[in-house]
Amino acid sequence: MPIYFDEDKRLFHLQAGDCSYVLQIVREGYLKHAYWGSKLRSYHGSNLVPGMDRSFAPNPDTWDRTFSLDVLPQEYPAYGNTDFRTPAYQVQLENGSTITDLRYKSHVIYAGKKALNGLPALYTEDDREADTLEITLLDEVSGLEVVLSYTAFREYSVIARSAAFHNTGRENLKLLRALSASVDIDGADYDFLYLPGAHCRERIAERRPLGHFRQVVESRRGASSHQENPFLALLSRDADEEHGEVYAMNLVYSGSFLAQAEPDQFDVTRLSIGINPFDFCWQLAGGESFQAPEAVLVHSSQGLGGMSRTLHRLYRKRLCRGRYRDAERPVLVNNWEATYFNFNEEKLFALTDEAKKLGIELLVLDDGWFGRRDDDNSSLGDWFVDQRKLPNGLSAVADYVHAQGLKFGLWFEPEMVSVESELYRAHPDWCLHVPKRARSGGRNQLVLDFSRPEVCDYIIASVSKVLQETSIQYVKWDMNRHMTEVGSAALPAERQRETAHRYMLGLYRVLEEITGRFPEILFESCSGGGGRFDPGMLYYMPQVWTSDDSDAVERLKIQYGTSLVYPASTMGAHVSAVPNHQVGRLTPLATRGAAAMAGSFGYELDLTRLSEEDKAEIREQIACYKKMRSLLQFGELYRLQSPLEGNETAWMIVSEDRREAWVTYVSVLARPNPANRWLHLAGLDEQKDYAVACVLAPGRNTAPDIPESWKVQKTSEIYGGDELLHAGLNIPVLAGDYQSLCWHICCTESWQKLC
Repeated sequence: MPIYFDEDKRLFHLQAGDCSYVLQIVREGYLKHAYWGSKLRSYHGSNLVPGMDRSFAPNPDTWDRTFSLDVLPQEYPAYGNTDFRTPAYQVQLENGSTITDLRYKSHVIYAGKKALNGLPALYTEDDREADTLEITLLDEVSGLEVVLSYTAFREYSVIARSAAFHNTGRENLKLLRALSASVDIDGADYDFLYLPGAHCRERIAERRPLGHFRQVVESRRGASSHQENPFLALLSRDADEEHGEVYAMNLVYSGSFLAQAEPDQFDVTRLSIGINPFDFCWQLAGGESFQAPEAVLVHSSQGLGGMSRTLHRLYRKRLCRGRYRDAERPVLVNNWEATYFNFNEEKLFALTDEAKKLGIELLVLDDGWFGRRDDDNSSLGDWFVDQRKLPNGLSAVADYVHAQGLKFGLWFEPEMVSVESELYRAHPDWCLHVPKRARSGGRNQLVLDFSRPEVCDYIIASVSKVLQETSIQYVKWDMNRHMTEVGSAALPAERQRETAHRYMLGLYRVLEEITGRFPEILFESCSGGGGRFDPGMLYYMPQVWTSDDSDAVERLKIQYGTSLVYPASTMGAHVSAVPNHQVGRLTPLATRGAAAMAGSFGYELDLTRLSEEDKAEIREQIACYKKMRSLLQFGELYRLQSPLEGNETAWMIVSEDRREAWVTYVSVLARPNPANRWLHLAGLDEQKDYAVACVLAPGRNTAPDIPESWKVQKTSEIYGGDELLHAGLNIPVLAGDYQSLCWHICCTESWQKLC
């Protein structure tokens, strides 16, 4: 069992993968954090800091001047009872006070992991995969009980944490703050890593020295957002891709969140994450409970690469669910940038015909098929087919697509309503709004009030009706507006600040019902692209449209940042037309393909307007991707060069058995008379020999500026794994901007698999 309890020392030692996590009951029931880091055989307190009198550090209870919560590393701290740092929770009593004092009451250790009521979370398929510790803390004055849950996974260096609040007393309580995890880590000499961005610029990783001030990452938008991501990490100053210490937190939640790092005066850093307490309040009457979302805690002693590969394996296997969790994702074409709202049956048939010729496996019909949707001014909520565009209905389109051997997919935006819609005219109170206040528009739409069961019931019924009446294999679930005027006509005044979280609970209920009813459908999450790319959504939908920016050069940075946390199989990545519709850039088709192969691959352009040369190249791209698909979607990622640090980007995907790899290199801007360059590969077996084939770029086999020996896909030499890792692989000179190279590397015992 990976969780040990020393009854004499009142100490819990959790072992998860290659890490240990230690906590201890001290004094009169306070919960102390003792250690989180590389795996220990046992813990005997070698890092114990003796008690001492610290100036301006008050002393609880006994007035022992050598003990203060202000300097004690804690597991779930409160404010106001001698700890001046940011608390993990805060509760207001009926007398108006916000002072509570949680003390250890009991604990249980059991095999496996429980589901969280109404919330997405990591899971186990066998109780032997993990063990869980639940510690119950009690505030005797108010009757508040908090159950802290810790799950230690045997095969992953991961601790899953959550907190559940129970009012066992008679008076009403107001929960003002309910974070999911808080850890006090020794030291403050760290770098702080987070994933800020904007629409079409999501998750552009930033790293900076922590410093002695509180650093906060948060969303107040009612969604995890384009602007931030519910992730943060502390890195040792020497940490790189393969070396150094990393402590990371990721919240399994899709709404407003808070994540922060707070170094104190004695160089202890409080790392915490959870629901954003801004504009949050939850009423807890006697006998009522509240469940906080789950936080995923990862430690890596092998740098950012070790952290990423742990999260990737974990999320692929124990967060994503359903038929497509382990299944190869189809190559698709989406009609959005091909037609926008201007399409008809004939145009969709023509796209289908071209898709079949190119080897594409799935046609996706995006926005504009329902109501009277000729632009974004109307019809959201009216989930019935627009007979003007599709006079024979969706089924006629689906039947034609299927007859050509392709699957059929459909776009929805179920959480929104247009003012110009039948739904809004019938139910104007079904949107989020505040009485006597204007209803702010965003993309000419309002947000439906998913805190109301009847609204959720309507969406479940209307979306299910479409999916039942038409043979659909893929759904793109979009969400293109963040929350304003957050209020519900169905909640009393004292519960209005519960609206945003109740919305999330309603959304999760809708997603659970619909994905459960249609398990054969591949669901893809979208929010203006990557505005809700978070673990909460991945629990229901195993892939996300990574960004509305499909430009290959911009995607290098977006996909790099996303890959720090989320696996390739979850990242929707498409080849789009040039000039690119977001930035106007002209990039070679080969490089667009190379960048898109970093995720779940597809196209976002008008296939009927391509030249014969482009069609031939796309056919080769798709054939190559299909051959490499399992490796590219489910292999282990190694980032070789960062797009944030220079003019070049490189990454590689390695099979689990280290017998095969795919390497991608992209040069953004050409330079005159460049220096010689090498790629030092990673993840290969030093004892194996590998055949290396240069696939100049997927689908492109010749180029006049490349040495003759590099012009074709062929095995040029046999190299030892140790040589490729330490001596590196030469990068030939590429002429022109936005050029790319790919290599297929295969163990010599199976070299015949090379493209």
